[in-house]
Amino acid sequence: MQKMTCKTVTSAALILMLAPALSQATDIANPSAPVFNPGTARYASQPIGAALKVDDYKEADLWGRIRTGYAIPDISNELVAKHVNAYAAHPDSLARTSARASRYLFHVVTELEKRGMPTELALLPVIESAFNPLALSSANAAGMWQFVPGTGKDFNLKQNMFKDERRGVLASTDAALSYLQKLYGMFGDWQLALAAYNWGEGNVQKAIKKNQALGKPTDFESLAELMPAETRNYVPKLQAVKNIIANPGQYNVSLPPISNEAYFTAVDKTSDIDLTVAAQLAEMSVDEFKALNPQFNRPVITGGEQTKILLPKENAEKFTANLANWGHALSSWTTHKISGARESIASLASRFSTTPEVIRQANNIPASTQLKAGSTILVPKISSSATGDIAEQVVDNAVMAFEAERSGRRGAAANRPLTGAQKLKARAAEAVAAIKNRVSGKGGKTVLADKQNRRQKNDG
Repeated sequence: MQKMTCKTVTSAALILMLAPALSQATDIANPSAPVFNPGTARYASQPIGAALKVDDYKEADLWGRIRTGYAIPDISNELVAKHVNAYAAHPDSLARTSARASRYLFHVVTELEKRGMPTELALLPVIESAFNPLALSSANAAGMWQFVPGTGKDFNLKQNMFKDERRGVLASTDAALSYLQKLYGMFGDWQLALAAYNWGEGNVQKAIKKNQALGKPTDFESLAELMPAETRNYVPKLQAVKNIIANPGQYNVSLPPISNEAYFTAVDKTSDIDLTVAAQLAEMSVDEFKALNPQFNRPVITGGEQTKILLPKENAEKFTANLANWGHALSSWTTHKISGARESIASLASRFSTTPEVIRQANNIPASTQLKAGSTILVPKISSSATGDIAEQVVDNAVMAFEAERSGRRGAAANRPLTGAQKLKARAAEAVAAIKNRVSGKGGKTVLADKQNRRQKNDG
């Protein structure tokens, strides 16, 4: 296996690493950018020469652009070799991951270069989620970058009934890179920063202190024996992917080319809009639309002008043109707050001229459950006068709570107390419903391998 080393990065290569960032000149106000120094593993401000011609250095293929910006010191051990062989032995899986990544990689690489961060970090979602923004782990880590709820909140990722920004492409990428920068600032070492991203900074700090007390080194490989298996394999997995991207032919891997240009653009929306209507105006399938906008949990996209949707450039142009000529309501949904036990799913369906199945599906309500008082749900608009957007306060604070349905008890029987067995069954049904709602309410249907409850602010 060819060992890649950051010492082989020449000054010309560093110029190449900076060149793609120049092509994003409209996004960079300062002509000086922080540059990673492989010798010191630190960043320094280095002026960009005005004489450079961006087009002379721009990579046509995004994989090449990523290779040019490699800057994390390499490791070479049995775990790296094991994971290289594992990835190379499943070319179909790599191809599927690459196909998903093609939508998001340009944005991720551009954001890394703006921050002066090593570009191999753009490959981290291969390890985390196989670039599936709907991925959900058993530890409730969600999205392409796999944020658990607590850490998501620490980095201002909104998580409510209508959207989960842990899955949003723009918001989660910004949060992940900010978190990685914070961790690098804590440890001064990218491998330890990556370990902390997986295991939690508190655990890495404890491992460092333990080795220091024993007079042992505190680099990643020296601390690996103190780490759980997942973290011990985490950096080697990234190194394995990095090696394959660096020289795919050496491992008999064929990487599908990814054009070195933006896949999507952000479009402002002016009011609430049904997800299906937005896809129709953009002339895209609903699945294609969701791939770029996976954060939306419900069939209506709320949030007014502050919420943007992502579309390929040509579809964004179609969306704008079609929206200007749209003569119908953009949204067919509003909200309703449950006032008491008398409001069953069936009675609500009758009241809002729909079916129980439609209400359950729109709100991710598990079967054999009913809504508790105080729950807020989506219901169809039944009046042409109901044109207003869902209030921001409702969007931010809406909650749903469930309990098991009690059916088949009429008249005097309805007043009889439940038997012990019935109470036990009802509690079990409620617990199952709560779990199902937590999973389905986040919109993710892909369950990855078990992950530890990591990346919590106050980890063990």
